[in-house]
Amino acid sequence: MRMRKKKNSASRLSAVKEFIYEHSGEPMSDPAGKVFLNTGAPVMLEIGAGKGAFACEMAKRNPECAYFAMERVTDCVVLAAERAASYTEGGVGNLKFIMQTADRLTEIFAPLSVDSLFLNFSDPWPKKGYAKRRLTHRRYLSVYFNLLKDGGELVFKTDNVGLFDFTLEEIEAMGLVPEVVTRDLHSSEWNDGNVMTEYETNFSSQGIKINMVKVKKPMDFMPDIPQELTVGGLDFARAQG
Repeated sequence: MRMRKKKNSASRLSAVKEFIYEHSGEPMSDPAGKVFLNTGAPVMLEIGAGKGAFACEMAKRNPECAYFAMERVTDCVVLAAERAASYTEGGVGNLKFIMQTADRLTEIFAPLSVDSLFLNFSDPWPKKGYAKRRLTHRRYLSVYFNLLKDGGELVFKTDNVGLFDFTLEEIEAMGLVPEVVTRDLHSSEWNDGNVMTEYETNFSSQGIKINMVKVKKPMDFMPDIPQELTVGGLDFARAQG
């Protein structure tokens, strides 16, 4: 469901600009150092932050980490940043929201710069012709596993069984073996310490089971990234109009 446009979103966003990161320059090889002046700190990256409940709680629980949450919808970013500003006394100091799409990841983050990457309740794009738009399509997975450090983890949660099955097939097609696969996260041993998103809380209250897969990046695993998702490819697309 499309979010109703918020009033005064520009002024509201300006009021919480300290929680917004706008990237310029080369891709970051040390995101924690560049943005938080905390060189070498573990970097967590969430793709599709929604209204920010997961991001705020994860940043709070992991104060030693640098947390980046990417979200393309401006009004969601407004709500998420406002949540971050009021989440704890003084806000969450190790969290930044990036108002961009996953297509821009290689412009912002350098290879081997991320420790943990989270995908929560991504758009399933159910029509067959839209498969490449799914954030767990292998074209995006190739980006994630280039950004992740060796041994870094990708964690994906969804209520959508079709998308989950598709994701498992894409992971297998890349020659990867998940560490964890569960089709009922909240009743599993892996629910301990689980942080719920807004969607997850809502679905769980309706008795809908949550699927989760966790994949650890093998040593020296650097799959080829489609040209259109590389920095050069993005520059070429812009030049073409």
